[in-house]
Amino acid sequence: MVRAYLSFNAALYVLFAIWCTFAPAETAQQVGYTSLSRSGMSEYLVVYGGIELGLGALFFHCARSEPRFGLRLALALYLPIVAYRWTTLALQWPVTATTLAVGALETALLLVALALWARQRKEISA
Repeated sequence: MVRAYLSFNAALYVLFAIWCTFAPAETAQQVGYTSLSRSGMSEYLVVYGGIELGLGALFFHCARSEPRFGLRLALALYLPIVAYRWTTLALQWPVTATTLAVGALETALLLVALALWARQRKEISA
């Protein structure tokens, strides 16, 4: 189950990296960037293309050979992301539907990671 979860994360990050790389203006606008300077576009591509592609590769590696580490990685990423996401949503409301959907996805990924972590801990202690 952990390997499937990590593989799903890998696929999501790779797909988002490709989408953001090949349609940066559209994806940036959907998450609220109304305009980007050339420097801003470079930064957007690095973060939403490069970092996401790197995370996809890391999750893929973990799914194949380091599932326990991969689960810890997911928790280390999603705990602060979700905390920041919902805090900023409360402070910056209203936001776009895309931003809400991304927040819901991040929250779901965190909840699944927490459930898998709890399940592993229970199996270890049994």
